[in-house]
Amino acid sequence: MPEGIIMKALAGFYYVRDQDQVTQCRARGVFRKQKKSPLVGDYVLYEAENKTDGYIMDIYERKNELVRPPIANVDQALLVFSAKQPEFSPLLLDKFLVHIEYNDITPVIAISKADLLQAEERIQLEETATYYKKIGYDVLFSSIERDDDPMALLPWLEEKVTVIAGQSGVGKSSILNVIIPEAEIETNEISSHLNRGKHTTRHVELIEVGNGLVADTPGFSSLDFIGMEAEDLRFCFPEFIELMDGCKFRGCLHDKEPKCAVKAAVESGVIQSSRYENYIQFLTDIQNQKRRY
Repeated sequence: MPEGIIMKALAGFYYVRDQDQVTQCRARGVFRKQKKSPLVGDYVLYEAENKTDGYIMDIYERKNELVRPPIANVDQALLVFSAKQPEFSPLLLDKFLVHIEYNDITPVIAISKADLLQAEERIQLEETATYYKKIGYDVLFSSIERDDDPMALLPWLEEKVTVIAGQSGVGKSSILNVIIPEAEIETNEISSHLNRGKHTTRHVELIEVGNGLVADTPGFSSLDFIGMEAEDLRFCFPEFIELMDGCKFRGCLHDKEPKCAVKAAVESGVIQSSRYENYIQFLTDIQNQKRRY
């Protein structure tokens, strides 16, 4: 039985690539009974009499999966945040990082529209970027106004399945159009009233970029902490993990517990106070969510 990877899902059809051939498939009814739907990125077994009339017979085990956007087996997430228009949001960036870390996906931070910054603003943003680099994240700067800049992303995409995420209107589709001109991905202008853009992609699709695959998605439509426990959150902040053994209490949530090594690191300036504040906000959100449900 042939096997392949689902490259696109649209209107109940799944487009399975097997080497150089793409076959349009439907999902077997058994998946509905199992309450398991095929996802873009799934490696599957399929049967087909021709290129437009196939059926997905089985789905290989996934190493991870996202719900919104619906995609599986992602290696890394390119988190695109703008320096301006819309304004750079460390809170939203940290929220994305938590979701990516929780799903065992490697994040790469790309800051777009850096060419719009004044000199002092640029220095401040570079200080923020230096901190994220210090705790282990790769941070790249990209400007769509300089056509060669997005091309510097290409080496990061090789041999990986990459999902592009971030604020709406930050230039995700524009970056893809520079890297893959033939894709002609639709883009919209930023709304001056809302200070954000509109989602222009309506389905999930994997696009070949060199020897890698990039997911063009409608974006993360929800960043709720559904399924995440308060105990999980601390492992999504890499600078906390290094200090956990120094906490007095095993299982310390780094909140109200005494003799907490993480809180001590915040007070001494080793851990950025804004990152810790975001952690406490997320922790509260998770705890309140648990009470509601």
